[in-house]
Amino acid sequence: MTFPVIGVVGGGQLARMMAAPAIELGLELRVLAEGPGVSAVAAVASSTVGDYTDLDALRAFAAGLDVLTFDHEHVPGELLEQLTAEGVNVQPRPSALAHAQDKLRMRRAVEDLGLPNPRWAPVADLGALEAFGRTAGWPVVLKTPRGGYDGKGVLVLETPADLPRAADWFGAGDLLAEQFVPFERELSVLVARTPSGRTRAWPVVHSIQVASVCDEVIAPAQGLDPSVAAAATEAALRLAEALEVTGVMAVELFETPASPSGFLINELAMRPHNSGHWTMDGSVTGQFEQHLRAVLDLPLGDTSPTGPVVVMKNYLGGANTDIFGAYAEALAAEPSAKVHFYGKEVRPGRKIGHVNVVAAPGEDLQTVRARAGRTAAILRDGTDSWKEK
Repeated sequence: MTFPVIGVVGGGQLARMMAAPAIELGLELRVLAEGPGVSAVAAVASSTVGDYTDLDALRAFAAGLDVLTFDHEHVPGELLEQLTAEGVNVQPRPSALAHAQDKLRMRRAVEDLGLPNPRWAPVADLGALEAFGRTAGWPVVLKTPRGGYDGKGVLVLETPADLPRAADWFGAGDLLAEQFVPFERELSVLVARTPSGRTRAWPVVHSIQVASVCDEVIAPAQGLDPSVAAAATEAALRLAEALEVTGVMAVELFETPASPSGFLINELAMRPHNSGHWTMDGSVTGQFEQHLRAVLDLPLGDTSPTGPVVVMKNYLGGANTDIFGAYAEALAAEPSAKVHFYGKEVRPGRKIGHVNVVAAPGEDLQTVRARAGRTAAILRDGTDSWKEK
C-alpha cells in the first residue's frame, strides 16, 4: 500500500496546520524548513532545513515527492520553472503563483478579466507617482510589487507634500501605485481548484485588520448583499480558472457599496490563508485538508459551514509567555472554543495562534465574538482581560 508524499516549502504555521489532515488522509508530509526551530518541524515526521532560494536545496528536497506545494509565496519563480522543466509536480504551477508573487502582474490579470480593480499604474519614479496622484486623486497607496505582507511594503501618501517620503522606495524597477479605496470593510473569498479544473468556494467572510494584521474573521460576512457575495465568489472562481490555480487561493476584497460591483479586488494569496482559519472547525472541510486534496487532484470536500456563524480570533504575543499555563482557565471559560497554537516562541505582536468559536443555534454574533475574544485574551495575557469594545 502506498500513499502520496507531499512536500511543503516553508516551515511556518500554514505547513504545521497541514499536518493533521495529512495524517487523517494517510499522506506523508515533508517540510523544507527555514531552521530547526520553526513552527512546522515539531508537527511533521520529516523535515529538512534548507534555503528555498537555492536550486540544489530545492532539487534535493523534491526528490521522491509526488507533489511540491508551499507555505509561502517567496520561492523565486525561475527556480520553480526549472524544477517543473525537470519533471517536478509543482502545485500551484509557477505561472499561476507568479500572480500572487507580483502585485503588478496580478493587477494586469484582474484588469484583463474585466474584474473590479481599483485605479492603478506601474510607477518608476516620483514624477510618475505624482502624475498618478493627479489623475487618480489623493491619497495614493504605493506598494512594492514583491514580498510585502501584513502591511509591509505599503506606503500611504496623503497629499503631494508626502512624495519625498517615497523617494527611497525607487530604484529596483516599477512600483505599484493604487488609488486609496474608501471601503466599508474588508472581505475575503477562499476557493480551491484542482489541476483537472474542479472548484469549490467557501462563503465570503468579513476580515477585520488591526495594525495591518488580521485580528478577527466573521464567517459568513454579516449583512452582505447576496448579489455582491455571489459576484465576489464568481470573481474568485474566474480568477482561479483563468490563472489555472491549484490548491487554495484567497482573494482579499474591499467592500465598496458606492461602486457598481459593490467590491474591489485587493490582493491574492495562493495557499491557505489567515482569513480561512475559521474553516478548520467551522466548515465540513477545512482549508488545509482541501489544499492537500486539491494539489493531489482528488475530489474536493464540502465547504458548508457547520454553524450559523463562525468567529476566528487571532492572538498575538503579549504579556503571557506561558501559553499552556493559561489553557486551564481558557478552556474552562469557553468549553466550545477550539484553540490552535503555532508552536512559536512568544514575542510581542507575533502571530502565535488563533481561536475558533462556532455559534450555537440562535446565538447572536456579539456573544460569539465575545466568547472568542475572551478565550484569546486569556491565552495572550494570562487573565480574562478582554472586554467587548
